[in-house]
Amino acid sequence: MRIHQRPPQTEQETRTRILKAAQHLFAHRGFDGTTTHDLAEKAKVAEGTLFRHFENKKAILIEVVTEGWVELLTDLLTELSEMGSYKAIAQVMRKRMLNLHKNSDMLRVCFLEAQFHPDLRDRIQTEVISKMTDVAEAFFQTAMDRGIYRPMNPRTVAQVFLGMFTIAGFSRDTIMPADASPKDMQQMAEDMADIFLNGVLAGGAEA
Repeated sequence: MRIHQRPPQTEQETRTRILKAAQHLFAHRGFDGTTTHDLAEKAKVAEGTLFRHFENKKAILIEVVTEGWVELLTDLLTELSEMGSYKAIAQVMRKRMLNLHKNSDMLRVCFLEAQFHPDLRDRIQTEVISKMTDVAEAFFQTAMDRGIYRPMNPRTVAQVFLGMFTIAGFSRDTIMPADASPKDMQQMAEDMADIFLNGVLAGGAEA
């Protein structure tokens, strides 16, 4: 009888497992509350293996956040490029509400730890937020040039949109109950898109 042994994991697979373990532990115990022993045990690797892939625990934290945000940025770029019209903001919001909650651990790590680690905060600002804002700004500038949106500062519009984009991602865990139905999420997405596109003042209302 032949015994089939599992092939040894590649270095990339080991690295990915370490990052997933770190993301979970940092989100639920905090960076300071997680030891390298905890990380190794969760990732099912020797403690020395951690340092073959990463310089130290801080390097793991930074990689968890930046790699996660790069994936979210890629998703946003794809969605913006595939939008059928400049009014299809609700589609983006709904997809965020359905999918971003899957990244809740990464987002929790990001927003909790960035306030205690200036180097992490700076890395997020330069490598993620600035790039996301640049892409969204170009998208809305094109819409303004085509007369679809009224002329205004496209960067401000991009920043407002990204703020709503983030809220949409957290909605399943914060604003809306975890058991919210797809219909409820669709309605919230459409309401957020309506507010973004049309504001909240009744037509003809005076300031």
